[in-house]
Amino acid sequence: MRAYDENKLTNIVLIEETDTFLNANFITQEQAHSIKNNLPVFKAQNNLLLRLAFFILGSLLYASICGTISIIGVQIGESYFHFCFYLFAIIGWAAAEFLARENYKNYGVDDAFILGSILNLAIAIRINSETFELLIAFFVSISALLMYKRFIHNISLLVFCLATTATLFYALLEIGTIGKTILPFATLIFAVVCYFFTKRKLTQLKELYYHKGLVIANSFYLILAYLSCNYFVVRELSSELLGINLKPNQDIPFALFFYFFTITVPIVYIMTALKTKDRYLLWIGALCIGFSIFTIRYYHSILPVEVAMTLGGILLFTISYFSIQKLKDKTSGITFELDRLTQKKGLKSTEALVAVTAFGIKPETKIEESPMKFGGGDYSGGGASGSF
Repeated sequence: MRAYDENKLTNIVLIEETDTFLNANFITQEQAHSIKNNLPVFKAQNNLLLRLAFFILGSLLYASICGTISIIGVQIGESYFHFCFYLFAIIGWAAAEFLARENYKNYGVDDAFILGSILNLAIAIRINSETFELLIAFFVSISALLMYKRFIHNISLLVFCLATTATLFYALLEIGTIGKTILPFATLIFAVVCYFFTKRKLTQLKELYYHKGLVIANSFYLILAYLSCNYFVVRELSSELLGINLKPNQDIPFALFFYFFTITVPIVYIMTALKTKDRYLLWIGALCIGFSIFTIRYYHSILPVEVAMTLGGILLFTISYFSIQKLKDKTSGITFELDRLTQKKGLKSTEALVAVTAFGIKPETKIEESPMKFGGGDYSGGGASGSF
């Protein structure tokens, strides 16, 4: 099922762990270099900007191939346009297979062909179908899942998560008013089920190269669960889908539940993250708290914006200060001590930059002694003297 060699996929994980241990000073630079030399891997592009550049070049190459075929195929007539995008999708898949055989992975060019294949399939279904939204979402989800399983392509798994959510959304819209009414609750149940499914897969995972993709999916369904019953999202979708025009003193049905959900779920996320030491869940919880504040303020503005931001900054500073004071002397559990498995070099650079800009501190520069020893220097020249 996989297009790549399993040993090389495992080597990618091992090299990432090697970099982690190197940054934590558990191993030396020589040991890390030796490990990397003994582990064959793919031709990959770790620089995001270069990967984006190669993605653009790959997209241009893909478009030129499809354009060349269209110049020939247009002679067939109008019927050509009904199947040409299926042909383009197959070309994208074949090109991705070729690049996989040539040992390219996450290089940018392969991303262009993989995502282009999925896009062309969606366009083909749009041209040949009347009820295109539901069918596009359904077949794109299947295609994206196959691409992920075949090429271990994490972006395709994110496309799969979006497409499956869109499939549920359009399926409920097809039901009618009842489907639109139960949409928030159905989406919440769907997100919770998928979250626990991916969480279970993570605990039972043996193929480590699938770990990143499952973490992305797990995080996606956490965000989806929150947004599904967020008051702002539900109210705006109700106005759009059900045509509810609310007056200033009116509210949506079950408004109390949605308010309670909007406020409590981010707190539950953060408390769970602190208990389980889940960093991703902590970040998601912090983002959800920010969106909850935006939601409440959007409909219930009490203070001017500048006053609210000032008070919010003071509150965050106070919480941060007392949290640091309480946790800085702890050496176990939740602590403010530096994690040895993090990028400490970047943190040290940030500390130095803050010190220089805030207090005008100039970094000390230690002048290295020259390895060449000069003589007495009795005259003007360095090392010059009156005798040999």
